[in-house]
Amino acid sequence: MPLRVAEFTFLEHLSSRYGIPTPRYLADSTDRVRIKKALEEWGGKALVKPDVLAGRRGKGGSVVTVTSSQEAIRELKRVASTEVNGEIPRIAYLVEYIPAQMEMYTAVQYNTSFLAPSFTLSLQGGVDIEEVPEEGKITIPIDIYRGLDAYQASEMLSALKCPKNLNSLLSRLMISFWDLFISTGMEMAEINPWRITPEGKVYACDYKAVIDEANYKSKIPGLVFPEYPDNKTDFEEEMDAWNAASHRGQAHVSDLEGDMILPILFGGGVSTIITETLQAAGGSPMFLSDFGGNPPYERMLGTAKRCFAHKLGEAELLLILGGKANNTLIDVTFKAIADALLSYVEEHGTVRIPVVVGRGGPRLVKGVLALKQTLDYLKLPYVIFGPDTPVTGVAEYAARLAGAVRKLKEENDEGEISERLA
Repeated sequence: MPLRVAEFTFLEHLSSRYGIPTPRYLADSTDRVRIKKALEEWGGKALVKPDVLAGRRGKGGSVVTVTSSQEAIRELKRVASTEVNGEIPRIAYLVEYIPAQMEMYTAVQYNTSFLAPSFTLSLQGGVDIEEVPEEGKITIPIDIYRGLDAYQASEMLSALKCPKNLNSLLSRLMISFWDLFISTGMEMAEINPWRITPEGKVYACDYKAVIDEANYKSKIPGLVFPEYPDNKTDFEEEMDAWNAASHRGQAHVSDLEGDMILPILFGGGVSTIITETLQAAGGSPMFLSDFGGNPPYERMLGTAKRCFAHKLGEAELLLILGGKANNTLIDVTFKAIADALLSYVEEHGTVRIPVVVGRGGPRLVKGVLALKQTLDYLKLPYVIFGPDTPVTGVAEYAARLAGAVRKLKEENDEGEISERLA
């Protein structure tokens, strides 16, 4: 699986290397003297945060404001032992509270719309970034050879009506952020929020990223990425054992405890982007998956059967999605998925959910025909997108469709559900 990076690793190892200013922090500690001294130096206010790979820590209530050493020690202990979206923190840590007159959002990721990295900027950062309208964000493609330059960053800031006195400083920091992304083999990186104080100082106040371990740049000198506690479900345990049973095609999953979309995804970096998109669009994916690696038929059949056995009965929608493959044979993987779906129905009875498909690569037409034949036989409604449609667009469509199905079920309108799905 791609290597995920959380804020604490960014604070400890990455921010200073690339000149990105961050709040001061204190690692897991019950030393009252150290905590009291830190609070005094930080103006009497700090945040307790968990070092965990799960997202949405703020919305989940695991980021807590403290104003005394006694309160800090109590919350450090509590937060360190509290699950966040099903994941157990490695430690809890204390971070300086940064007062802000404005917040900013930035993200870099490989974007199938541009077939290149893209840079996204918004001057409305924070926990409600998903609610920011499209006109409040700007996304541009980045030439992989030239990189992001200060002129591009300045133009984006000006278009969003950034205060002129901040434009130059923020432009330089955007370049530092890009340098971090491209120098370390990252597939996706996000700083949300940047907080700008009333005095005009800028701090990166939260961070997450995904690194491609196969990229030689990921071997960062002096940095050993921390290991996080396992809290694996039965589904993850079974998939881990299945994945280890053969080197022919990967079968990685990470249970997200979602309850709407069952995602059969292909490609490490792309699957992460798809999952993030589904979450942001309200699609509630059941797990993060990374399949492919040109698996033979029996290998992909076993992978799909295990996913369906654990999750299909609870899903509102089945999503089969990936970028354009280089060596994975689409007809082999799609025929295996179709046969696994047919096997599930024969064993468990009729399934009545929509199926959304998007893929490109070798023998695509043959694979789509095999999958379509099975979906028609099972009378499952489906939409199939070609390789020219961005995976993020397909994911957003799937999230909206799953939400509509959920709404109809909540209204108990079985007739309308059957009519619309037909």
